[in-house]
Amino acid sequence: MAGTERPPRTTSRPNPRGGAGRIRTASGDGSRPRTRSTGRGSKQWHSDWKIRVLLALAACILLVCAVGGIVFAYYYHAYEHVVEQRLRQPLFANTAKIYAAPAEIRPDQKYSVQEIAHELNQAGYSPVGQSHPSQLGTYALTESSIHIQPGPQSYHAPDGATVYTAKGVVKAIKADDGEQLSAYELEPQLITGLSDKDRGKRRVVTYDDLPKYLVPAVTSIEDRRYFEHGAVDYVRVFGAAFADLRSRRYSEGSSTLTMQVARLFFLSPEKQWRRKIIQTAIAFQLEHRYSKKQIFTIYANEVPLGQRGSFAISGFGEAAQAYFGKNIRDLTLPECALLAGMIQGPTRLSPYRYPQRAIARRNMVLDSMVETHSITRQQAIEAKAAPLSLTAFSVDEREAPYFVDLVRKHLTERYGDRDINGEGLHIYTSLDPDLQSIATAAVEDGMKSVDAMLRHRYERLNRKSSASDPNAHITYPQVAMIALNPHTGQVLALVGGRNYGASQLNHAVVQRPMGSSFKPFVYATAFNSSLTGVALPGQQGVFTAVTMLNDADTTFDFDNGNVQYAPHNYKHEEMGMITARTALMLSQNVATVALGEMVGFDNVAALAHQAGITSVEATPSMAIGTYGASPFQVAGAYTVFANNGVRIEPNMISSVRTANGDVVDDFAPISKPVLDPRVAFLTTSLMEDVINHGTAARVRGLGFTAPAAGKTGTEHDAWFAGYTSNLLCVVWIGNDDYTDLKLEGAQAAMPIWAEFMMNAVKLPQYSDTQIFDAPAGITEVTLDKATNLIADASCPDDYTAAFLDGTQPTGTCDHPNGDQRNIFQKMFGLGEKGTSPPLISPPPTNVVQPKAPQGNNPANSQNGQQNQSERAKKKKGFFGKIFGAFKDDKNKNQDQNQNQPPNQQPQQ
Repeated sequence: MAGTERPPRTTSRPNPRGGAGRIRTASGDGSRPRTRSTGRGSKQWHSDWKIRVLLALAACILLVCAVGGIVFAYYYHAYEHVVEQRLRQPLFANTAKIYAAPAEIRPDQKYSVQEIAHELNQAGYSPVGQSHPSQLGTYALTESSIHIQPGPQSYHAPDGATVYTAKGVVKAIKADDGEQLSAYELEPQLITGLSDKDRGKRRVVTYDDLPKYLVPAVTSIEDRRYFEHGAVDYVRVFGAAFADLRSRRYSEGSSTLTMQVARLFFLSPEKQWRRKIIQTAIAFQLEHRYSKKQIFTIYANEVPLGQRGSFAISGFGEAAQAYFGKNIRDLTLPECALLAGMIQGPTRLSPYRYPQRAIARRNMVLDSMVETHSITRQQAIEAKAAPLSLTAFSVDEREAPYFVDLVRKHLTERYGDRDINGEGLHIYTSLDPDLQSIATAAVEDGMKSVDAMLRHRYERLNRKSSASDPNAHITYPQVAMIALNPHTGQVLALVGGRNYGASQLNHAVVQRPMGSSFKPFVYATAFNSSLTGVALPGQQGVFTAVTMLNDADTTFDFDNGNVQYAPHNYKHEEMGMITARTALMLSQNVATVALGEMVGFDNVAALAHQAGITSVEATPSMAIGTYGASPFQVAGAYTVFANNGVRIEPNMISSVRTANGDVVDDFAPISKPVLDPRVAFLTTSLMEDVINHGTAARVRGLGFTAPAAGKTGTEHDAWFAGYTSNLLCVVWIGNDDYTDLKLEGAQAAMPIWAEFMMNAVKLPQYSDTQIFDAPAGITEVTLDKATNLIADASCPDDYTAAFLDGTQPTGTCDHPNGDQRNIFQKMFGLGEKGTSPPLISPPPTNVVQPKAPQGNNPANSQNGQQNQSERAKKKKGFFGKIFGAFKDDKNKNQDQNQNQPPNQQPQQ
């Protein structure tokens, strides 16, 4: 009120004199005296403070939420277009699929119905009665039969058949129309898909393809409330955020499966708060567009699950094959738990590298499945007791990566820029998975032995060395193997190196000097010249297996005498005059070059070119393999011998089709006649002796007994090329830096070939090896080793050789002059001394025709005639044995034509 004076404000303070009460003082501002607040007032003040703090915190939270909502809305809107664009495309890029050659079922083959069912399962067939039958086909199994029904997407026509078996053997095959079949082809098996640009591989599966326990295994360990939340598990998010704040680092995962799909498809893997917001925004969009099953299917095909060689494993379908060698539908409970556990860290939890970690993680998944009531505790106990049961970790064995790379190369050459992967083409190849496994195992085992030989040699040469690392100066070589059907040219197995993950260089297509594996072409050229009936220079008759060749050191002139070439034999030994059979059997260099000169180096080069070895030139060194060829080319060239003179181009692709089964291309083998069938057989006969008695005789010692022909080769590298009646195989070993391997073909390459062939002939499709059938116009005779004349009872040390009709020896070891009359005919002049040999049939007009031989070596002529005279003197005739008409001349005329002199070591 105006004009009224306020009383002065007083304050209270303690009495300094220590008396009771407090001193009241007046404030100079005229305010009312203030008394000390009571306890009740203090509580009220604290309560007000808390309210203010809570209100401030709420305001902050609202502000953060508002800002977060705005940010979230921004990213949701910003990425909506990106998500829409991505989802308009196929979720998974089409991948061209590579299929193996179809297995063939034949009566009397060792095949049980269970084994056939397994093959069909592996190929993608499903048993009759499933709710979602396979589009590839179905089968119905009984105790002794199996009915096979190809589906609309099958490689074959939809003609069903029933296979009947008894005691594990196929007894009959009956078509649905009642016709008895001699054979039935099963569905080709998927080898792999062509890798994408990032060298990733996946096998796309549907939700219905997933096994019973895979979904609960994944959700129990990765996202327990997956089928309940709407993209984000808020409880888990706040729990992870609180843990991150406490640890002051971003380490706790809070992503749901939907958020993981968002990250896998749209985002990089680094952990940032900004990325988490974007990931959540995309997850909501995915939940809005897809059902939970669809989202899980996307996840199942995209989740990374480790590395196999140089390829990344994407999705459970590929992982099932990579780790267990199974179709995903066949995974068991412990296998599903193992894959689910690996999601957290595929490298750290790799069952191959860290099996104990993988088992511990698998068991954790099983415990989580018990907690979520997906399985019982007893099931978990049994699953925990199961071993890992992993398939052998060999990309080379199961997926033939060198083979697949070569298929890709051929497709690119044929189709150019066509998007083979994008179109999802189905590529049907010649590969035999069983044979590929055998080839890979033989190479792995054989290279261990090669490495051991190299280490042993290094240790022997460096025993006094103080080097601490025993492997410091050892160069471990590379290897290649190719196996094909010699009558169709189909490449059945191919290994291009020791380890595809370490090196993708395909050594099967790299040219290397052939060494002595080229020599059969020299001898084939000589046999070819015999068809004309013209004798070789310096020889009394046409070339045969017993033609005498000079193996003494010789200098050969060529290029009109301007160049001289002086080859030498292995270990520089000389054998003098030897038969052509012996020269190839023991791989004698000088004798082979001498033969090349006789028949004409240009003729040898022409034949090699026709056979597919195009690098050779008409020089003396060509005869012993100084020019290069790849194992792939050598295999194709050797079909000339194994296929009755007809060259078959090695081929790998039989058909290319669309995903719906429409034919894009079918491929037929390319062939051309190169040799007369008789010449091919005669050369094969000489190479049989190489394996039975020569440089490759160890093949028999290793246990391979089937009829076979082949040739060793050594020229810095080690080679072996050989074949049976139904399988041809070439093995090469050498150093990438072209240094000398210092191992012979018989030591390094031949044992790998032998192991491969021994296991191959155990397979039903290669078990029916036959002897090499001689064509018309060939005569096989038994000869005496000492005289190379026809053997009789008095000459038990003999061998068999093949000849063109009319070129075989006519005399026997007992009658070297060819007079086959008995003693009474001779006494009375009865009978004829001999008959003229039949004329040699001319060669077919569509094979390589030899030119007139230009070579001439006087030493061969002189020594050959002298040796023929000495051989005629060595054996006594029948008349001499009865009447003692001749003196013992053994010590005077020692045989110079033994197949292998005493202490002679086979060489390459």
